[in-house]
Amino acid sequence: MNKSRLLYVPFDQLNENYGILKNSSPATDLIVMVESLRMTTGRNWHPEKLYFLISSARHFAQHLENIGFQVEYIKSKTTLTGIKEVQAKYPNLTVHATESSSYRGNRILQDHNVQLVPNDFFLTSRFDFNLWASNQKSFIMENFYRAQRIRLDVLIENGKPTGGNWNFDKDNRLPPPKNYDWPAYLEHQLDEIDLEVSIELSHTPSKIWATTRTGAVRQLTNFLTNHFADFGPLEDAMTTQNWSLHHSLLSPYLNNGILHPSEVVEAALDVYRKGNIPIASCEGFIRQIIGWREYVNGMYWYLGEDYRDSNNLNSRRQLLPLFMDSSKTSMNCVKQTVFDIEQRAWVHHIPRLMILSNLALLTGINPQVFLDWMREVFIDAADWVMVPNVIGMGLHADGGQMMTKPYIAGGSYISRMSDYCKNCHFDPKKRTGDDACPFTTLYWDFLDRHLDTFKSNHRMFQQNNGLKKLKDLPEVRKRALKVLKNLDAGTI
Repeated sequence: MNKSRLLYVPFDQLNENYGILKNSSPATDLIVMVESLRMTTGRNWHPEKLYFLISSARHFAQHLENIGFQVEYIKSKTTLTGIKEVQAKYPNLTVHATESSSYRGNRILQDHNVQLVPNDFFLTSRFDFNLWASNQKSFIMENFYRAQRIRLDVLIENGKPTGGNWNFDKDNRLPPPKNYDWPAYLEHQLDEIDLEVSIELSHTPSKIWATTRTGAVRQLTNFLTNHFADFGPLEDAMTTQNWSLHHSLLSPYLNNGILHPSEVVEAALDVYRKGNIPIASCEGFIRQIIGWREYVNGMYWYLGEDYRDSNNLNSRRQLLPLFMDSSKTSMNCVKQTVFDIEQRAWVHHIPRLMILSNLALLTGINPQVFLDWMREVFIDAADWVMVPNVIGMGLHADGGQMMTKPYIAGGSYISRMSDYCKNCHFDPKKRTGDDACPFTTLYWDFLDRHLDTFKSNHRMFQQNNGLKKLKDLPEVRKRALKVLKNLDAGTI
């Protein structure tokens, strides 16, 4: 054997054109992939998430073998023990890898003296993001996004934003339409590897998630053909009539490397240039890829490893039963959202932020406890994704380092942007009484409890001013105590 390098490929870098595989050769390189027991059993992972990660990795290993690589795909106690097992078989090979997507992963590789190359599974290097962040007084995503548009020359014409505006958010906030003809869901058929993994996990997959590059490309094509044009206006809507609306469902494939953000952006721009896609939909989708996704990853590394432990509001409540079991609540919006997660390990960004995280923030759930739950149940969850999204955006646990105000809302927002309230026992307009929406009650109670924290925040002036005008605040406080008690018991 004339191999000179051992290349370690983790389960979120499944692409031979990037990372350590970019300059690899079957003639000189041996590939190692480790299915670690710690990864598969270390947490209460959603079975759909585990199935997706494992089956995708095994498919990729098979693909590498098909194009001529020798692959050591092994099961081991931990990633490190797996690498050591392969090293024992090939003691003359030096170990190389791409920088990990997490602090913990990086530390494991560095401590073992693995030779690392920069992570290029994003459009913005960690170095480049640090250059941007170090020159900012505050880390406003919109400022980063505009710089990205210029740097990457995306939707820019003569130095100005295509369509005359940097974003078209005002056009992308429609509620769910009535009597709407939603396109059919795309399903992916299971092959031998999929079936093998499903048997091992004793889990029947939903067929929603592809586990191969071919399937991921098919998902991208389906989005661009059937959903792209209408994505923008309805991207914030929530409805019981359709679980995915016009969202792309591409985040799992971007996050495990099967698709690269550059190809997704270019494919979207190619379709847009043909003239059938409104600028509001194109810009809104592009912003998710080159703006928010890159910003979140950059902030994860810029803010440091200890950022995940932030708890500025001193929130101590444990996870509510309804997060683990959708039958533990009669709140229609929460029941439907958690049920969707139970079924397929996914809901789009607005239920994540304005229902799940909103409820966690209003009830004072410990941010690290909620972070663990979000990491475990979402198919596209990774450490770099969830730490900034939960600690910074969702629970405002960082004291405003990422977001200048907390993302909180009462039942009126949920009612406006969804059809969840239509058949719900609770009235989103009421803040007191047994049929008052818990979100509405807890919204005002949160403002009351944290008045001192946010009284000098100019972006909270309207909310705090509204709190001063409440004449039934004592009743709201009493109702909030009852709501919290019943939420803790799983009886509301």
